[in-house]
Amino acid sequence: MNYLAHIYLSGENDLITIGNFMADGIKGKNYSKFSKQIQIGILLHRQIDTYTDAHKTVRLSTKRLHEKYGHYSGVIVDILYDHFLAKNWSKYCNIPLDIYVDNFYKSLKIHFDILPLRVQKMLPYMMADNWLLSYATIEGISKILVGMNQRTKNRSGMNEAITELEAFYSEFENEFSAFFDDLINFSKQKLIELSISV
Repeated sequence: MNYLAHIYLSGENDLITIGNFMADGIKGKNYSKFSKQIQIGILLHRQIDTYTDAHKTVRLSTKRLHEKYGHYSGVIVDILYDHFLAKNWSKYCNIPLDIYVDNFYKSLKIHFDILPLRVQKMLPYMMADNWLLSYATIEGISKILVGMNQRTKNRSGMNEAITELEAFYSEFENEFSAFFDDLINFSKQKLIELSISV
Protein backbone atom coordinates (compact mmCIF):
# COMPACT_ATOMS: atom_id res chain seq x y z
CA MET A 1 0.00 0.00 0.00
CA ASN A 2 1.02 3.60 -0.48
CA TYR A 3 1.23 6.51 1.96
CA LEU A 4 -2.46 7.25 2.58
CA ALA A 5 -3.39 3.64 3.31
CA HIS A 6 -0.43 3.15 5.66
CA ILE A 7 -1.36 6.31 7.56
CA TYR A 8 -5.02 5.32 7.81
CA LEU A 9 -4.27 1.76 8.94
CA SER A 10 -2.14 3.02 11.84
CA GLY A 11 -5.15 3.95 13.97
CA GLU A 12 -5.30 7.10 16.08
CA ASN A 13 -1.86 7.14 17.72
CA ASP A 14 0.28 9.88 16.13
CA LEU A 15 3.63 8.18 16.80
CA ILE A 16 2.49 4.81 15.44
CA THR A 17 1.25 6.66 12.37
CA ILE A 18 4.57 8.44 11.90
CA GLY A 19 6.47 5.18 12.35
CA ASN A 20 4.33 3.55 9.69
CA PHE A 21 4.76 6.52 7.36
CA MET A 22 8.56 6.63 7.60
CA ALA A 23 9.13 2.86 7.73
CA ASP A 24 10.58 2.48 4.22
CA GLY A 25 13.50 4.62 5.33
CA ILE A 26 14.37 2.32 8.25
CA LYS A 27 16.35 -0.76 7.29
CA GLY A 28 16.74 -4.05 9.13
CA LYS A 29 16.80 -3.79 12.91
CA ASN A 30 17.51 -0.06 12.95
CA TYR A 31 13.91 0.41 14.11
CA SER A 32 14.99 -0.68 17.61
CA LYS A 33 16.58 2.72 18.35
CA PHE A 34 13.17 4.42 18.26
CA SER A 35 10.47 4.67 20.94
CA LYS A 36 8.01 1.80 21.35
CA GLN A 37 5.19 3.54 19.46
CA ILE A 38 7.43 4.37 16.49
CA GLN A 39 8.68 0.77 16.48
CA ILE A 40 5.11 -0.51 16.38
CA GLY A 41 4.40 1.72 13.37
CA ILE A 42 7.49 0.54 11.50
CA LEU A 43 6.76 -3.14 12.16
CA LEU A 44 3.09 -2.67 11.26
CA HIS A 45 4.18 -1.17 7.93
CA ARG A 46 6.27 -4.25 7.17
CA GLN A 47 3.42 -6.58 8.08
CA ILE A 48 1.02 -4.65 5.86
CA ASP A 49 3.43 -4.82 2.91
CA THR A 50 3.95 -8.57 3.32
CA TYR A 51 0.22 -9.24 3.60
CA THR A 52 -0.57 -7.02 0.62
CA ASP A 53 2.02 -8.57 -1.69
CA ALA A 54 0.69 -12.08 -1.01
CA HIS A 55 -3.05 -11.29 -1.24
CA LYS A 56 -4.82 -12.99 -4.13
CA THR A 57 -6.98 -9.96 -4.94
CA VAL A 58 -3.99 -7.65 -5.15
CA ARG A 59 -2.34 -10.16 -7.46
CA LEU A 60 -5.30 -9.85 -9.83
CA SER A 61 -4.60 -6.14 -10.06
CA THR A 62 -0.85 -6.51 -10.53
CA LYS A 63 -1.29 -9.26 -13.12
CA ARG A 64 -3.24 -6.83 -15.29
CA LEU A 65 -0.18 -4.54 -15.38
CA HIS A 66 2.67 -7.03 -15.31
CA GLU A 67 3.28 -7.55 -19.01
CA LYS A 68 3.81 -3.83 -19.58
CA TYR A 69 5.35 -2.68 -16.29
CA GLY A 70 7.10 -5.78 -14.91
CA HIS A 71 8.24 -5.51 -11.31
CA TYR A 72 6.90 -1.95 -11.09
CA SER A 73 3.34 -3.32 -11.25
CA GLY A 74 3.11 -3.64 -7.48
CA VAL A 75 4.20 -0.03 -6.96
CA ILE A 76 1.60 1.15 -9.46
CA VAL A 77 -1.18 -0.85 -7.78
CA ASP A 78 -0.21 0.64 -4.40
CA ILE A 79 -0.72 4.11 -5.87
CA LEU A 80 -3.97 3.19 -7.64
CA TYR A 81 -5.35 1.70 -4.44
CA ASP A 82 -4.57 4.94 -2.58
CA HIS A 83 -6.67 6.68 -5.23
CA PHE A 84 -9.66 4.51 -4.44
CA LEU A 85 -9.15 4.99 -0.70
CA ALA A 86 -9.08 8.77 -1.16
CA LYS A 87 -12.04 8.72 -3.55
CA ASN A 88 -14.15 6.62 -1.16
CA TRP A 89 -12.72 8.16 2.02
CA SER A 90 -16.07 8.86 3.69
CA LYS A 91 -16.80 5.12 3.65
CA TYR A 92 -13.80 4.49 5.91
CA CYS A 93 -13.40 7.62 8.03
CA ASN A 94 -15.73 10.18 9.64
CA ILE A 95 -13.12 12.95 9.39
CA PRO A 96 -13.13 14.65 5.95
CA LEU A 97 -9.99 13.84 3.97
CA ASP A 98 -8.71 17.43 3.77
CA ILE A 99 -8.92 17.84 7.55
CA TYR A 100 -7.42 14.39 8.17
CA VAL A 101 -4.49 15.19 5.88
CA ASP A 102 -3.92 18.62 7.46
CA ASN A 103 -3.82 17.01 10.91
CA PHE A 104 -1.26 14.49 9.70
CA TYR A 105 0.95 17.22 8.22
CA LYS A 106 0.80 19.10 11.55
CA SER A 107 1.88 15.93 13.36
CA LEU A 108 4.82 15.52 10.96
CA LYS A 109 5.94 19.08 11.69
CA ILE A 110 5.76 18.47 15.44
CA HIS A 111 7.82 15.27 15.16
CA PHE A 112 10.06 16.41 12.29
CA ASP A 113 13.29 15.57 14.14
CA ILE A 114 12.32 11.88 14.37
CA LEU A 115 12.02 11.49 10.60
CA PRO A 116 14.84 9.97 8.52
CA LEU A 117 16.75 12.53 6.44
CA ARG A 118 15.27 11.24 3.19
CA VAL A 119 11.74 11.78 4.53
CA GLN A 120 12.65 15.23 5.87
CA LYS A 121 13.84 16.21 2.40
CA MET A 122 10.72 14.83 0.73
CA LEU A 123 8.26 16.46 3.10
CA PRO A 124 8.26 20.03 1.69
CA TYR A 125 7.38 18.67 -1.77
CA MET A 126 4.75 16.34 -0.38
CA MET A 127 3.05 19.16 1.50
CA ALA A 128 3.42 21.82 -1.20
CA ASP A 129 1.71 19.60 -3.78
CA ASN A 130 -0.53 18.01 -1.14
CA TRP A 131 0.08 14.49 -2.42
CA LEU A 132 -2.29 12.82 0.03
CA LEU A 133 -5.29 14.93 -0.95
CA SER A 134 -4.39 14.81 -4.65
CA TYR A 135 -4.79 11.02 -4.66
CA ALA A 136 -8.56 11.53 -4.83
CA THR A 137 -8.46 12.69 -8.47
CA ILE A 138 -7.20 11.02 -11.63
CA GLU A 139 -5.23 14.18 -12.38
CA GLY A 140 -3.53 13.92 -9.00
CA ILE A 141 -2.69 10.25 -9.49
CA SER A 142 -1.32 11.06 -12.94
CA LYS A 143 1.10 13.60 -11.44
CA ILE A 144 2.22 11.09 -8.81
CA LEU A 145 2.88 8.46 -11.51
CA VAL A 146 4.85 10.96 -13.58
CA GLY A 147 6.96 11.78 -10.52
CA MET A 148 7.53 8.10 -9.76
CA ASN A 149 8.61 7.49 -13.34
CA GLN A 150 11.12 10.33 -13.09
CA ARG A 151 12.54 8.77 -9.92
CA THR A 152 13.28 5.62 -11.95
CA LYS A 153 15.03 7.79 -14.59
CA ASN A 154 12.07 7.09 -16.91
CA ARG A 155 12.79 3.35 -16.98
CA SER A 156 9.50 2.23 -15.42
CA GLY A 157 7.01 3.89 -17.79
CA MET A 158 4.74 4.37 -14.77
CA ASN A 159 3.59 7.69 -16.16
CA GLU A 160 1.59 5.71 -18.75
CA ALA A 161 -0.30 3.64 -16.17
CA ILE A 162 -3.11 6.18 -16.03
CA THR A 163 -4.24 4.56 -19.30
CA GLU A 164 -4.80 1.24 -17.54
CA LEU A 165 -6.49 2.96 -14.61
CA GLU A 166 -9.02 4.56 -16.95
CA ALA A 167 -9.48 1.42 -19.08
CA PHE A 168 -10.03 -0.92 -16.10
CA TYR A 169 -11.32 1.58 -13.57
CA SER A 170 -14.24 -0.47 -12.20
CA GLU A 171 -12.13 -3.65 -12.03
CA PHE A 172 -9.41 -1.93 -10.00
CA GLU A 173 -11.96 -0.26 -7.75
CA ASN A 174 -13.80 -3.52 -7.05
CA GLU A 175 -10.52 -5.28 -6.29
CA PHE A 176 -9.46 -2.49 -3.96
CA SER A 177 -12.78 -2.61 -2.08
CA ALA A 178 -12.64 -6.38 -1.64
CA PHE A 179 -9.03 -6.31 -0.51
CA PHE A 180 -9.14 -3.27 1.76
CA ASP A 181 -11.77 -4.73 4.08
CA ASP A 182 -9.45 -7.71 4.61
CA LEU A 183 -6.49 -5.39 5.16
CA ILE A 184 -8.32 -3.30 7.76
CA ASN A 185 -9.12 -6.40 9.80
CA PHE A 186 -5.57 -7.71 9.43
CA SER A 187 -4.05 -4.39 10.51
CA LYS A 188 -6.27 -4.07 13.58
CA GLN A 189 -5.22 -7.52 14.72
CA LYS A 190 -1.53 -6.83 14.07
CA LEU A 191 -1.72 -3.56 16.02
CA ILE A 192 -3.02 -5.48 19.03
CA GLU A 193 -0.31 -8.12 18.71
CA LEU A 194 2.51 -5.59 18.25
CA SER A 195 1.33 -3.51 21.20
CA ILE A 196 1.82 -6.59 23.38
CA SER A 197 5.03 -7.94 21.84
CA VAL A 198 7.16 -4.81 21.24
